[in-house]
Amino acid sequence: MKVGVLTGGGDCPGLNAVIRAVVRKGVFHYQDEFVGFLEGWRGLLEDKTMPLDLSSVGGILPRGGTILRTSRTNPAKHRGGVDQCIENLKKHGIQALIAIGGDDTLSVAQKLHEKGVKVIGVPKTIDNDLAGTDFTFGFDTAVNIATEAIDRVHTTAEAHNRVMVVEVMGRDAGWIAMYSGIAGGADVILIPEQPFDIEKVAETIRLRHARGRYFSIVVVAEGAKFSTDVDPKHGSNIVVDLGKDEFGHARLGGIANVLAREIERLTGFESRTVVLGHVQRGGSPSAFDRMLATRYGLGAIDMAHRGEFGCMAALRGNKIVSVPLADAIAKNRTVDQETIDVALGLLDKLAAADKQAVAD
Repeated sequence: MKVGVLTGGGDCPGLNAVIRAVVRKGVFHYQDEFVGFLEGWRGLLEDKTMPLDLSSVGGILPRGGTILRTSRTNPAKHRGGVDQCIENLKKHGIQALIAIGGDDTLSVAQKLHEKGVKVIGVPKTIDNDLAGTDFTFGFDTAVNIATEAIDRVHTTAEAHNRVMVVEVMGRDAGWIAMYSGIAGGADVILIPEQPFDIEKVAETIRLRHARGRYFSIVVVAEGAKFSTDVDPKHGSNIVVDLGKDEFGHARLGGIANVLAREIERLTGFESRTVVLGHVQRGGSPSAFDRMLATRYGLGAIDMAHRGEFGCMAALRGNKIVSVPLADAIAKNRTVDQETIDVALGLLDKLAAADKQAVAD
């Protein structure tokens, strides 16, 4: 079988591990041939390719990024783009296409599937917000990086009696903020799923200081929303005014700076920000992500040979299974109440202790 492979959307630790697993099992077990399309859907649209063989995937397991490079190109936004992609697949004799990406990348894969293309999806997003799978690779690496950063700012926050606001990735789901905030012992965790009242955040910090805890750590997802009088339920984002990408996403950023300024204004406590940004995407993947990405790659090439097209490899429990692409992209996977309750169980107890100490 001749198989095409591409990586779309933001880069993510573990992408190379998927590519490596797909190629190695495809060659060793199925005698497949591979063509890599460069820069995501742009490569398929513009016919930019590279050969994928055993030599090209040698040594890439621990490398971050993707040897195929990536972009946020959406063929559906280009006149005749989807049809051009199909023509280029035919040109190269591609019998199956493996698309590695998040909901945007996989939404294009679904469009191609509806037009008869034999496509398999592999879930990729450090935000861990893709439905249909329990975990996406890259998430563990991002959480480890964020947790280490929180551990480090603890010491400087305590030394200077400061409030430190740590901004992590998470457009629509707060998985990174929640996991790293709990693991790093944060005092406040703010996520997109629950718009926050800045007055209540300030009150929590004031109570900590009143009982002699003269520093606080606030972890906030980039997509967290301020609760407003106009829309208290849904809130409003902080958006960098740099337009939108081809999938209609505005660039988020700056919430940590706004939050720190407001905390300092409301409490009088010196506040500083740490914005991790693309540091969370870069570098070598964790051992967990290397293993998970490898399992996804092996699962994807097996799915192709079983004819399970229009589906995505997914982790359910501890098994790699096949789920329909349509189900995987139907909605975002947001932080569940059970995980939120873990944080609340810790943070509420801290708040209660603060209140009791002040009362005493």
